[in-house]
Amino acid sequence: MKAIVYENFCTAPQLMTVPDPTPEAHGVVVQVKATGVCRSDWHGWMGHDPDIHLPHVPGHEFAGVIAAVGKDVRRFRVGDRVTVPFVSGCGACPECYSGNHQVCGAQTQPGFTHWGSFAELVTLHNADVNLVTLPDHMDYATAASLGCRFVTSFRAVVDQGKVSAGQWVAVHGCGGVGLSAIMIANAIGANVIAVDIGEDKLALARSLGAVATINASEVDNVAEAIREISRGGAHVSLDALGHPVTCVNSINSLRRLGKHIQVGLLLAEHATPAIPMARVIGHELEIIGSHGMQAHRYDAMLAMIMSGKLQPEKLLGRTITLAESIEALTTMDRATTAGVTVVTDF
Repeated sequence: MKAIVYENFCTAPQLMTVPDPTPEAHGVVVQVKATGVCRSDWHGWMGHDPDIHLPHVPGHEFAGVIAAVGKDVRRFRVGDRVTVPFVSGCGACPECYSGNHQVCGAQTQPGFTHWGSFAELVTLHNADVNLVTLPDHMDYATAASLGCRFVTSFRAVVDQGKVSAGQWVAVHGCGGVGLSAIMIANAIGANVIAVDIGEDKLALARSLGAVATINASEVDNVAEAIREISRGGAHVSLDALGHPVTCVNSINSLRRLGKHIQVGLLLAEHATPAIPMARVIGHELEIIGSHGMQAHRYDAMLAMIMSGKLQPEKLLGRTITLAESIEALTTMDRATTAGVTVVTDF
């Protein structure tokens, strides 16, 4: 198969021909029809993820058709159209038994713990637990965009933030995660304030339902601006970027008893932001992590998509070839294109 491979961190990946994978007894091989280019892939390429062993194929948000099935798989067949959360649970630990596969201690992640979806074929473990059947009408590019950013935002807003109609929600960072969160919170009936430094991204945020936008490069105090717009502060605020500045701004923008949801990864030199803990204690704020979403929760999200309340296709930016994914991956930290970039040509 063709695959994008990097043999060293921070050095240019190459388009190579490598051996086709075979499924484990409990797994499947998926022919990749579309795969998103995500900032988490960039973190992996930079060497920020200890699970990655070289040489490596990145890519973790994908959709496609099952090409091969392990002997112990019961729920899926060759030819099924599928997608998958970026976290695959083992299905046998206490966390998985409680339905929380997204924090499974023995989790696997295509593109991190093993080779990923910047390839014609990718393996998935514990298929009966982790695979999701795609609705017939959903195209592969849209389905791929769900696998990390959209589902992560859905769980962050709905399950972790427990956002309700009429609440104020602040979203810091209008990349794929942030824009998804804006669309989802708006669909629930929340009043969303979007924060970014790119006017094109803020314009897209408004088109997805943000009632107010803040250009952080033009405002001296983002948190104060949010508290003023929301008349007291956000009920729920998400750091969708993953940076000490956006993390602290998110916490400081909350009203009393508010919830900060950390969605963006804080890695390397950004791993330990200076949390304003006195405010957290004095205002009884909640700081909550959010890490993906379980396969069994897809039904609720897909129901909202099929009803038209959520339209993730609006988040799609450009579609590229597998070869073009090299530049898209290595420049992810400097990317200015609004929307989600998806590889559709292999």
